Amino acid sequence: MKGLRTGLALGSGSARGWAHIGVIDALIGAGIELDIVCGTSMGALVGAAHVAGRLAELRQWAETATWRKIARLTDLRLTGGGLITGRQVVAFLRDMGIEGPIEEYSTQYAAVATDMATGREIWLQSGPIHEAVRASIAIPGIFSPARLHGKWLLDGGLSNPIPVSVCRALGADVIIAVNLNGELLGRRFTEPEPPEATRPSRISGEVLRRMLAPLPKAMRRSRQLQVPPAGADAPRADAAAPGYFDVVATAINIMQDHITRTRLAGEPPHVMLVPRLRSIGLMEFNRADEAIEEGRACVEQALPALRRYL
Repeated sequence: MKGLRTGLALGSGSARGWAHIGVIDALIGAGIELDIVCGTSMGALVGAAHVAGRLAELRQWAETATWRKIARLTDLRLTGGGLITGRQVVAFLRDMGIEGPIEEYSTQYAAVATDMATGREIWLQSGPIHEAVRASIAIPGIFSPARLHGKWLLDGGLSNPIPVSVCRALGADVIIAVNLNGELLGRRFTEPEPPEATRPSRISGEVLRRMLAPLPKAMRRSRQLQVPPAGADAPRADAAAPGYFDVVATAINIMQDHITRTRLAGEPPHVMLVPRLRSIGLMEFNRADEAIEEGRACVEQALPALRRYL
């Protein structure tokens, strides 16, 4: 219907957030104009790329991302309230052109973060867009909190995982929401080892040494952090045992799933998109092409419902 403002609420979901790229591509391809874009965590990052006109560049980077490229964004440091400072992520966003003042973009945008002192959600609607994204992705235990507007801010998924309420408050008449964790509990960590031909590439010893370099020497000598000789592959982890990042991200996303169910019961969107992402781990950022395709497919299946509102 003409005159209706469409809002897109992009939910959190770590690596599964690449699916948002496919969702936005498919919506635009179907002629659906997005007047308001609100995002939490990875949703904030992908939403910012769209608002800044850099979605194609982000897609190209994501679809060619290897563990080596991803490792360059992990600036480890144990004294800042998290394993990763986030400086490399900010530099990445700025290099990609995702850095302008939010209020100057033609599409309304808001990123959701969480005030560490009060636990309340914070809507970031002004200032440099890369700073808003950095605050929204501050996953506890992984990223250091972000200092912004005199507050220490954490991942927005702790308070509002799918920002439907933000879209509505900003004036959206029709709200499309994307839930990346609808199949969260379906992923198992006891899957059999895939055949050699289909096994994902492992992080090389060279990449691991670069990632661990900032750690104290005593920690780098720990048996738990031993690095293989140059030229050797990283030792294969027990398929039944998830790694540290998987544990932290999954624990937080389980909590977010409960928050999402409660909030959406009282403030549902007009259309809920749930890409089929069960097979993609929360930290498998090297599987962007699969996630993007699932995002596109999800929109195509939902087009009849979308047409009823738009």
